[in-house]
Amino acid sequence: MTLRVKFLLFVVIIHAVLIVLAGQVMRTNAPLFVGLEVLLLGSIWLTVQLYRGFVRPFQLIAAGTAAIRARDFSMKFIPVGQREMDQLIGVYNHMIEELRKERITQHEKSYLLESLIRASPAGVLLLSFDGCIEGVNPAAERILAQPAQELLGQLPTQLPGHWGPALAALTDEEPRVVQLSGLQTYRASSSRFIDRGFQRRFIVLEELTQELIQQEKKAYEKLIRMMSHEVNNSIGAINSLLQSFQYYAPQLAPDDQPDFREALDVAITRNTHLANFTAGFANLVRLPPPQPQPANVHELLSATERLLHVQAERRRIRWHWHLAPEPLVASLDPLQLEQALLNICKNAQEAIGEEGNIWVRTSLHPPQICIENDGPGIAPETQQRLFTPFFSTKRDGQGIGLTLIRDILLQHNFRFELATQSTGRTAFTIWL
Repeated sequence: MTLRVKFLLFVVIIHAVLIVLAGQVMRTNAPLFVGLEVLLLGSIWLTVQLYRGFVRPFQLIAAGTAAIRARDFSMKFIPVGQREMDQLIGVYNHMIEELRKERITQHEKSYLLESLIRASPAGVLLLSFDGCIEGVNPAAERILAQPAQELLGQLPTQLPGHWGPALAALTDEEPRVVQLSGLQTYRASSSRFIDRGFQRRFIVLEELTQELIQQEKKAYEKLIRMMSHEVNNSIGAINSLLQSFQYYAPQLAPDDQPDFREALDVAITRNTHLANFTAGFANLVRLPPPQPQPANVHELLSATERLLHVQAERRRIRWHWHLAPEPLVASLDPLQLEQALLNICKNAQEAIGEEGNIWVRTSLHPPQICIENDGPGIAPETQQRLFTPFFSTKRDGQGIGLTLIRDILLQHNFRFELATQSTGRTAFTIWL
């Protein structure tokens, strides 16, 4: 039974008793009857006033409670001139104002945090209480190469490629380094936060590619410059001495002269090869910044095929063209990109060996070049070391070709990938 019902029941009983008493004295004592009637009327008026005084705070509390339940912190009450009521209204209005300010502050902080996460260059995966991916920022979509719709609801351990095993072993104490295709390198770290009294995890994916490339480039540039300087200085002096020895050949016995000259020629030739070998590394270091200008990529591809045409015919390698219907024009350094395309296609022919095919594909939306070959695929252990400076799978390879390609494309800010597809073909893809 509510307090209001109890009050009304009490009032009805009291007034019923007064009415019964008034009825008893109505015939015997007229003055007392009139007094009772006046008392009854006064009691009724006072009861109405008390009822209003009691009910209004209840109505206020009910309305305020409903507003708080609906999270409506804009409703306030106006003082009515009653001290007790005005005190209650003042407390309620102050509480509502503080709640409103707190909600605005929380919304502003939440919006700021959401904006920072969306604008962050680091990928952020927000996990649910069950450990499934519940939130993804644009950087994480780019890093994982999947749209948010496909990522949401997955467990991090279910992500494709190297991500799943790496994130499965991820702990809050120890970040993990994930390397893709021997080029892109990322650091994955995990942490926790409190949400509604329970812990939840989030994973941060930071790209280290550019930082690591710059560090390794500074290291090998210094080494190559020192080697090139010492080798060139030594080879120049040694070749000069060897050539001067030619004047002593006539002084030898006729039977010894051919061997003497041959030994000098072999030494000079090997020195020259050593100088050219060192020059290859020096050229890698001296790669100048690109000079971008509008260029037709289809013309560069055709020029590359012409340079390799004789070698392709000798190896019985067929080129297949699937070019975009319109010229693919992009802002780039034609000389540098042509050098990169030449190395890519040359590697494709060497991977095939004999009797194979090369497919050249381009598209306008997005602007893209894809060069495929049907040679042996790339082994998983080799995939991890691609684009590593001076790494080569060839017996006599120097490991310069892919490094030069990498540096040219990175200087152009072109995204690229070299991988064996599910079809068995190996594709080098460049997004212009």
